Amino acid sequence: MASTDPSRRRFVKTAALGAVGATLGPSFAFRSRPAQAAAAARGVPFTLGVASYSLRKFSRADAIAMIQALRATHVSVKSFHLPYEDTPEQLAAGAKAFATAGLKIVSGGNNNIRKDEDDHVRMFFDYARAAGIPMLVIAPTAENMPRIERFVKEYDIRVAIHNHGPEDKHFPGPKDALKVIKDMDPRVGLCVDVGHTARTGVDVVEAVAEAGDRLLDVHMKDLRDLMDKTSQCAVGEGAMPVAALFRKLKKMNYQGSVNLEYEIHADDPLPGMKQSFAYMRGVLAGMEV
Repeated sequence: MASTDPSRRRFVKTAALGAVGATLGPSFAFRSRPAQAAAAARGVPFTLGVASYSLRKFSRADAIAMIQALRATHVSVKSFHLPYEDTPEQLAAGAKAFATAGLKIVSGGNNNIRKDEDDHVRMFFDYARAAGIPMLVIAPTAENMPRIERFVKEYDIRVAIHNHGPEDKHFPGPKDALKVIKDMDPRVGLCVDVGHTARTGVDVVEAVAEAGDRLLDVHMKDLRDLMDKTSQCAVGEGAMPVAALFRKLKKMNYQGSVNLEYEIHADDPLPGMKQSFAYMRGVLAGMEV
């Protein structure tokens, strides 16, 4: 359970940021990472990134520093770090803060777009345009997807439906979304959350393969028990077939981002996130050319 003691939260944040500073060092320059370059040299077309929801307890500046500590270059930004309430000028400035730190915003979300109303849907697309977000990760309904597709065409901003497992009455798994979007604009696709997908009881590697060209984003997590939402752990400690997933993504020539969504230990996520990245980079390093 997350601590509700403000002094405890401040202590944890200070400790985490101290670790960030030690990792970065005084002469740190944010460039393309050796691990990423090595993966590219081995023919891996996708990149590893961070879903900033993992850092939801931290300010934008602190989250940026922590993502840098992970040596990541790609980020899917949650509204905690680019608030919906900000003005267009504030959103542009916030996006610039990520870019100045060497971070590429690849998507934004998750965004609950549930109303089948123009004003409701337009708000999210205006938000993305102001922040320079090229793709919205969304939780819509089947009923409002035609309306969302219309805005995709108008704004030239992609959308990726995020599945949320058995509890999601709209899109539990990727296949449920594919049925709705199969004839839609190619800029309408999926953000496959591998943890939630596994909990629907399907083979997660097959589910990724079935997504095909509609796969626009991936949220990575691990579970000790693939049917138990509460068993999330650092990537590599659980039962998620990470190596098989990465091999499948490579075979598919998936050129998007695999974004770590580390939902546990919200007050002190950096150790588990570092462990997760070390494991994922190890898997990539061991992949055959």
